[in-house]
Amino acid sequence: MKLWKKIALVIIAALVIIQFFHPAKNQSTQILATDIVNVYGPIPADVDDILKRACNDCHTNNTRYPWYNNIQPVAWWLDNHVQEGKQHLNFSDFASGKIARQYKRMQDCIEEVKEGGMPLDSYLWIHKDAILTAAEKQKLYAWCNAIRDTIKAKYPDDSLIMPKRPPQQQ
Repeated sequence: MKLWKKIALVIIAALVIIQFFHPAKNQSTQILATDIVNVYGPIPADVDDILKRACNDCHTNNTRYPWYNNIQPVAWWLDNHVQEGKQHLNFSDFASGKIARQYKRMQDCIEEVKEGGMPLDSYLWIHKDAILTAAEKQKLYAWCNAIRDTIKAKYPDDSLIMPKRPPQQQ
């Protein structure tokens, strides 16, 4: 048997074997006490629609999975996106961190959308309905700013400042 046939068989065998190993799905019906809705009130319907289409799959504890999530290594790739997204901003657990972090996350949300960093291009390839119009972006900015205004009205200014990280030692 030629070497390239052996290599092809090994690759095919590896692809078959990895189909049996999937990450846990990010799907929860439990609404946490720290969910943004529980802390800052209901989300306006138009903003909720935007979040469901363009944000929630990676920024909540409840991802809608496409059919191709059942194929490896795609499931690992998607899981990595979800875990990274939740690490940066998780609406399902939004109020678990410090007030300064919550305040900053809403500003980060605005900046990421304005700069075109969110939704990710790789997400938009498949989810064309997640492409935000200028009007939708404005609604999202207004909602984020309303959350920031609520936080600012409720807490002293010095609690809204993220502490400086000490310089890393080499």
